[in-house]
Amino acid sequence: MISKEELINKIEEARDKLNRSIDTEQDSSTVYKRSVELDQLIEQYIVAGY
Repeated sequence: MISKEELINKIEEARDKLNRSIDTEQDSSTVYKRSVELDQLIEQYIVAGY
């Protein structure tokens, strides 16, 4: 199981990637993919009960 700190770091990295994709106006499929990745990490955080 991933530690709380590792998961938080992954969430922050995923959020930064998503924001950069939006800011640089990358194609919608890239933005969607990164959004889904972030959602999955947030879901892991919630399920873990942190």
